[in-house]
Amino acid sequence: MVRRNDQRRAALVDAAIEVLAREGARGLTFRAVDAEAAVPTGTASNYFASRDDLLTQAGARVYERLRPDEATYERQRTAPRDRAAYTLLMRELVGRVASFRTGYLALLELRLEATRRPELRTVLTERVRADLDDNVAYHETAGLPGDATAVKLLYLALNWLIVEQLTLPDVLSEEERDALVTAAVERLVEED
Repeated sequence: MVRRNDQRRAALVDAAIEVLAREGARGLTFRAVDAEAAVPTGTASNYFASRDDLLTQAGARVYERLRPDEATYERQRTAPRDRAAYTLLMRELVGRVASFRTGYLALLELRLEATRRPELRTVLTERVRADLDDNVAYHETAGLPGDATAVKLLYLALNWLIVEQLTLPDVLSEEERDALVTAAVERLVEED
């Protein structure tokens, strides 16, 4: 029987994210999660039906933790609808994602694992597609400059910029990263 203590479950999923980022998908075991969460051996297996369940929930939790806070949403709602404000939003996004290093690295591990696990690939495909659709919808609802194609191109470009920063942080300085975000917005987003 799977247990329902939501705080304990969240702590175990957060521990799984740390294990994924540090040891990769092959290192993700219930025992490793128990050790990372500092709980008795066997605890994770009481909360998750299978390793696949744990992998899936770790991916969902990363997206949950990457969502902007309400203050960010409020600031964006009151910001001008121009490239400068959009650039600031994109810089904030890259900084927020890069600051959750273990979460993003765990997502990369999950993506690699999804190439070998069709069920995980299905879940991640749905989650990433929903995230991309949410980004496009937010962009359109907020009245930001540019179109859906610009949002998708920025999504792809900035994701690789984040990968670069997290895996090889000395390739680009923070100033270069910010300049590249600015250039990407300026080149991809047409103002009306």
